[in-house]
Amino acid sequence: MFPKAHAAAYVMMAYRIAYCKINYPLAYYAAYFSIRADAFSYEIMCQGQRHLESVMAEYKKRQDTLSNKEKDAMGDMRIVQEMYARGFDFMPIDLYKSHSRNFQIVDGRLLPPFKSIDGLGETAADSIYEAAKCGKFLSVEDFIDKAKVPKTSAAVMVELGILKGMSANNQLSLFDYM
Repeated sequence: MFPKAHAAAYVMMAYRIAYCKINYPLAYYAAYFSIRADAFSYEIMCQGQRHLESVMAEYKKRQDTLSNKEKDAMGDMRIVQEMYARGFDFMPIDLYKSHSRNFQIVDGRLLPPFKSIDGLGETAADSIYEAAKCGKFLSVEDFIDKAKVPKTSAAVMVELGILKGMSANNQLSLFDYM
């Protein structure tokens, strides 16, 4: 038998979640994505509502052949789709403001963590976060050295525009100052 107290606790928890989702939506989404969204992908979910819906349509077309990771991502995509429908969106990842593992609320938008980048594990995300606290990076090469991330991860971050404006290496040119 299922105890009544246990059932009452579930109902109270559901009520609290619904209350937070309605009255504090950004805090709800930040907590949900930080704690529950294991298949969250920055590349898919944070590039705007149109991009997300096109990926969802493509996943629905090949519904029977989806991998387990893609099936898990579909659940997260539905929550992101709901968030977009409610008028909220994501900021681009900021090298110096983003957290390693947790979503943050900044200026009425969600700031994704480094961990949300596909192929970037928690250890690498923590390493980037700690290295960014120590100051600015001079170049992509300096970023790789200080953050101790693989070149492939740095290449993905360059492609996503996270390392935009950084030179490729530490070599200075006389022509840079003219």
